[in-house]
Formats: sequence, C-alpha cells, structure tokens
Amino acid sequence: MDWVQDADLYGQLLGLESPWKVARVTLDIKGQRVDVYLEHGEGLLWPCPVCQKKFPGYDHKEERVWRHLDTMQFQTWVHARLPRVECPDHGVKQVEVSWAEAGSRFTKFFERFAIDVSRETDTKGASRILRLSWDEAWGIQERAVDRGIARKPPLVLRLMGVDEKSMGHGQQRYMTIVYNLEKSTVEWMGEDRKKETLDSFFQTLTAEQRAAIEAVSLDMWDPFIASIMEHLPDTEKKVVFNRFHIMKHAGEAVDKVRKSENSLLLEAGDPTLKGTRYVWLYREKNLPEKYQTRFDELREMHLKTGRAYAWKEALGGLWEYQSEEWARKYWRRLYWWATHSRLRPVMEVGRMIKSHLSGVMAYFAHRITNAVAEGLNSKITTVQKMAYGFRNREHFKTAVLLRCGGLHLYPATHPIV
Repeated sequence: MDWVQDADLYGQLLGLESPWKVARVTLDIKGQRVDVYLEHGEGLLWPCPVCQKKFPGYDHKEERVWRHLDTMQFQTWVHARLPRVECPDHGVKQVEVSWAEAGSRFTKFFERFAIDVSRETDTKGASRILRLSWDEAWGIQERAVDRGIARKPPLVLRLMGVDEKSMGHGQQRYMTIVYNLEKSTVEWMGEDRKKETLDSFFQTLTAEQRAAIEAVSLDMWDPFIASIMEHLPDTEKKVVFNRFHIMKHAGEAVDKVRKSENSLLLEAGDPTLKGTRYVWLYREKNLPEKYQTRFDELREMHLKTGRAYAWKEALGGLWEYQSEEWARKYWRRLYWWATHSRLRPVMEVGRMIKSHLSGVMAYFAHRITNAVAEGLNSKITTVQKMAYGFRNREHFKTAVLLRCGGLHLYPATHPIV
C-alpha cells in the first residue's frame, strides 16, 4: 500500500533538508512495518564531509536502511542511496545526511529515544522495549558515551571526590572513581584502587588543571593519599577525609564491642544483646520508632556497647562546629574519652583519627564530603544489580558514564551550542 500523500509528513518527522525528499511511503500491515524511501534531485553539488567543499556526485553507494521511531507500533525503516564525492584533498567520501550519523544504522531520533530508554533500564530490558538485539542496544550506548566524551570541554575540577567501587559479586576487583562534587558527576574511572590508578588520572591533567583543584574528599586510604600528595600542590590544605567514612569506622567499632560483649553475656546465659545489631546501627536522631523502646531499655543497662555507642554519637557532633578552633578543642575531649574508654575498638578509631587529624580538620576550611559520591555510588550499585555484575570493566565504565557522567549523549539534530 502506497502512502504518497504522507510523504510531506514523514519528511518533516525526519527533519529532511534539501535536496532530500520523501519519494514514497509503503505500509505492510501483515509485517507491521512502514518503509520510507528518500531520493534527491539530479545535477547537484555535494559537500565533502571533511572540508565542506562542494563537488558533483562521483557515484552512489548501494541502498542503506535506517531504523526510525515506530509509527503506531509499526517498525519504521528509512531507505536511501547515498552519493559519494571525489575530493582532490580527501579522496572519495560518502556525503553526510541530516537524519543519521555516519556509520549508524539508526536515525538520530531513534538513537535519542534509545538512549533515554537505556538510561532507565539495563541493556536486556532496553533491547526488549526497542525490539533490538542486545548488541544493537549496547552499540547505541557505546556510541552515545564516545560521543559525549568527544564533546566534553577541558576539565575544570575544583572540588574533587575519590572513592573505590567493587565489581561483581564476591570478587576482589575494584574500580577507582573520581567525582566532580560541584556537578555531581563521575569524571573518570580507572582499574584497581592502587596509587598507580589515581596517578594515571592526574597524569591526564595539565599543571594548571591540577593547581585548580581546591579540595579532595576521600577515605583514609593510604594509596590515594600518596598519589594526591605527589600530584597536587599544597596537599596538606586540600585533603579532606570524608566524615561519612569516619563515622562508618566508628559504627564498626560499636559493632565489634557489641559482638564481644554479646559473646560474654551468652556464655553467662544472658541474651540481653542477642538480635540487637540493627538497633545500634542508627544515629540516635534517625532511630526508627520500632526500635525506640528497646533502645531506651538497653541504654539504661550501662553496657559496654552503650558506652561505645555514646562515643560514636558524640563524634558525630564534631562536624557541627562552625570553626576549626572550637572543633579541635572538642576533639581533644573526644580523644581523651576514647583512649580512656577501655574499649579497644573505640581506642583504635580514636588513634586512627588522630593520625589523620589535619585531613579531618580540613573539613572546616572546605566543608565538603563525599555525599555526592555516596549518592552516585547508589546509582552505580543499581546499574550493577540490573546487569548482575560486570565482568568486562570497559562495559562497566560505559554503563556508569551513560548514567552518571553528565555527558551530552544525543546525536546532534542541530548545531551543538
């Protein structure tokens, strides 16, 4: 069935530019597809895709077919034979067209839609929704990320976050991730979590770009600290140890005290702490109502676990101070408390913080945390779960940058501003 009367409609939907026009449209009801055939006039001059100088057509390639957005759930395909030009400087080149990028088998409008779908689901789900093979759906994602990276302006990174992310299930494989804390984006990913890994990121930056970094938020991971000290000027003023990681260490200390105390109590036939692990995980201000009564009872028992928890809660108040001077005074009291607590895990956390105190106190100069990184890590974890873990690290990078890279992913239907 020919839909000649709909040629103008499809021409507008495809964003066709002169000299291209829709010659005819056919509908196959049984096959549930629409085919749109394009043609151009004769005796035209075509621009070389490299230098844009115009030349007569040299010859035509065989007919190419592109997948377009569906028409009322019917798959829609665009057909055209593309001319080539012979440029004295660049040889025989195929001309560019407005509806698709060079080398793509999909129209720009279809790729835009496919990118949106891919960012909301995994590749298997995207391929099912788009009615593509897995390889076709993944290819669109790879091209989108490559396109975004190519368009990316020179990096201006003022507030930087560094963290690691494990890959797969139960595998000791890691990726180092660099975040832009101002833009809430993933800027770079590297294999492993060694000093050399972060070194390779800094080596991509100019001296001016490194000097522009005002602060770096990270965990107390010595390989990262060593890399930052080697590559950034005035490092002692720029390293900010992430308070969420410090509080995580404090929470782990509480749990170690609980486990030890629970073992001793159970040996004496006292199940007081049995099944209370989750009660101690929360900050007191965030404690769910269902745990409140039990928590109040435990706090009145003068348990070692309660003393460890009280120190952890007091530590959380350190970052509420407005000045470094008063924060240091408060810290000295906290440190005395920790070292005199007779609770080994608490003492160890106190000494760990003391040995990294300059980076802890740097918070009061920059007031940055890896909260942005933690939020992005949650997104990355979701990506991993959707794909059941990634064995291929390059695939993992692509999936993360597609969703968290802040990249301009779409094919350009108009000049990019």
